[in-house]
Amino acid sequence: MAVLGMGLVTIFIFVGFGLLIGTLFGFFGMGGSFLVTPALLVMGYPAKVAVGSGLAFVFGTSVIGALRHRDHGQVDYKLAALMTVAMTLGIEGGKGVVLFLEETGMADLIISVAYVGLLAIVGLFTLRDARSQSDEAAGVDLSERVQSIEIPPMVTLQGDVRVSGVIVFAVGLVVGVLSGFLGVGGGFLLMPGMMYGLGVPAAVAVGTDILQITISGAYGAFAYAQADAVALPVVASLLIGSALGARIGAGATKLVDDDEIKGYFAAMLLAGSIAVAAKKLSTAYGIELLNTVSIVLIFGAAFLVSGAVVLAAVCRLREERTESLCRLTTS
Repeated sequence: MAVLGMGLVTIFIFVGFGLLIGTLFGFFGMGGSFLVTPALLVMGYPAKVAVGSGLAFVFGTSVIGALRHRDHGQVDYKLAALMTVAMTLGIEGGKGVVLFLEETGMADLIISVAYVGLLAIVGLFTLRDARSQSDEAAGVDLSERVQSIEIPPMVTLQGDVRVSGVIVFAVGLVVGVLSGFLGVGGGFLLMPGMMYGLGVPAAVAVGTDILQITISGAYGAFAYAQADAVALPVVASLLIGSALGARIGAGATKLVDDDEIKGYFAAMLLAGSIAVAAKKLSTAYGIELLNTVSIVLIFGAAFLVSGAVVLAAVCRLREERTESLCRLTTS
């Protein structure tokens, strides 16, 4: 009944949006709350509801991914346990800040500004990484420096990585605060942190990241649900669409070039940053055109990037089939 009360048109919009985000999740291996939360902010939902619903969506989309990576042996349970404890504490702290700001009436402004900055910084870094071959070497140098800091207790991770448990905990704590404050699962921050900062192999970083997101997302969603800050009809509609989209995205990852993946991801983050900025300017100065621009950007980015991913995968699949046919013909 609650879902019906939301309106059929709105339900279809969220199911469609969930399909797009599910495709992106399957493609990038991240929960998608970095699009869901700003989308809900743009659509006028209160900040705490946007954050809580984003975390609930993260939990739902991450479960299947975590099970898949576990089957492939791409999960470091020791690393996941440390990150989970640290992020759980961080999420609680971030939630407290959001609820405090909600009482002062400043939550919408501060969360939106933080989103604009965070998405822009990560988006620009990812774009630079996609266009430069030197970043990989820089990442190795950083991880070597981090591993050389011997603050007990030292822990050994998959890939023969030996690093201070204190540093691992600190990384998880910072990402947890951001997760609880902004409603993000932390994947687009934690995964690069594990790869470039700690030196964990990429496949293990992705698998461990998704497992940790599943646990922290569940805790975050529960914490916000207790504060009546989760829009269940919205989350349910998004999850219906994302269930199919995740399968499409996962298949596309085998066919699309790594640099293309980074480029698509950067474009999506930058679009989200501009959309939230446009929404706040529209609210502050009463410019309706900017509100329209923000809505078009947030939904358009998901649609265009998802479409580009599928198109690139289809084109690559056709090329492989053509090459295969040519080989058969010549032989």
